[in-house]
Amino acid sequence: MGAMQQGLERAGRFRLSGKLAFIAVLVLAGLLWLSGARHKTAKPAMAAPAAAAPLELSPADIATVTSTALSRELPVSGSLSPLVQTTVNSKVAGDLLELTVLEGQAVKKGEVLARIDTRYIKATLDAQEAALQKARADLALAKLNKDNSAAMLEEHYISQNAYDSAASTYEADLATMKAAEAQVALARLSWDDAVVRAPFDGTVVKRLVQAGQRVNTDDGLLTLVDLSRMQFQVLAPASEVPSIHVGQLAHFTVGGFGQRQFEGKVERINPMVEDGSRSISLYLSVPNPDGVLRGGMFGQGTLVLDKSAPAPTVPLTAVHNESGEPNVIVFAGGTLQRRTVTLGLRSEDQGSVEITDGLKPGEQVLLAKLDDFKEGSAAVLKQADAPAAPPAAKN
Repeated sequence: MGAMQQGLERAGRFRLSGKLAFIAVLVLAGLLWLSGARHKTAKPAMAAPAAAAPLELSPADIATVTSTALSRELPVSGSLSPLVQTTVNSKVAGDLLELTVLEGQAVKKGEVLARIDTRYIKATLDAQEAALQKARADLALAKLNKDNSAAMLEEHYISQNAYDSAASTYEADLATMKAAEAQVALARLSWDDAVVRAPFDGTVVKRLVQAGQRVNTDDGLLTLVDLSRMQFQVLAPASEVPSIHVGQLAHFTVGGFGQRQFEGKVERINPMVEDGSRSISLYLSVPNPDGVLRGGMFGQGTLVLDKSAPAPTVPLTAVHNESGEPNVIVFAGGTLQRRTVTLGLRSEDQGSVEITDGLKPGEQVLLAKLDDFKEGSAAVLKQADAPAAPPAAKN
């Protein structure tokens, strides 16, 4: 019995030792697993962060600052008319003998346009010249009497009243002679006016009478225009009046002349705004040396309101506003930097703006706006794809 009990005790101790050993193995395995987990978790935290890839820019994303002269322009349109035009009137009354020119005919200053019957004018001239001759004869006799009366008065042969009468007759005859001279001058002027001449170089627009008609003084004979200088009348918004002044230039095209550009200069500005349109009329002088422009033609173009000297300019899309200050994103040295600039003249037509401070010609700016822009961001400019080589010719 004692031996049997000792055997049981030994078996129990063996089982207990095995359990303890098993527990120890499990604890050791857990410690090893925890150590490995910690090692794996700590490993990424110790690794350096990966660098951000540089922003790739294409040539279309970049603009180079250039030195350019900008201008601000106002669209204008209107009709053309001759600057000098007149109706040539008859200065004397009589039958129209001939009208020597036709519509569309060019004439020179002093060229004969019409002739009026001068028979009545010639008779009047002859009568006035005869009256002048008589007045001169009367004056000569009155002068002789005055001189004789003066000599006789000096010798006391006549009274002072007799001399005064002779002197008065002389003065009256002198006035009569001068009046006769004036009448002769008027008759000769009428004689000359019977031949109607062109007052300036121009073109006949319309004949108002025909040969054989009776014309009176101031009756219109024909219409004449000078096409060498035209007037371009346009309307401008009243809000632009402060920017408009005499001497500004406009360039415009006229239907039928393709892309040929004509130039006009502001000569006059109407002082009143047009009722209902809130616009003001401008009158531009247009040189027309070849006479191709005609009255009534319609033109449209632009009036240059302001023009700057050559200065750094960039496209309007390159300028952004941050906190109310204009700025651009400059691409230099492989990085992007924001830079505040000062703006000058802005041209919507040219799509550019002048930079008076902050940029120099030759620098490069980003056209697009970056919403997630970070100062100093790396960027690279991709080269434009080279054009494909033409296929080799086959022999």
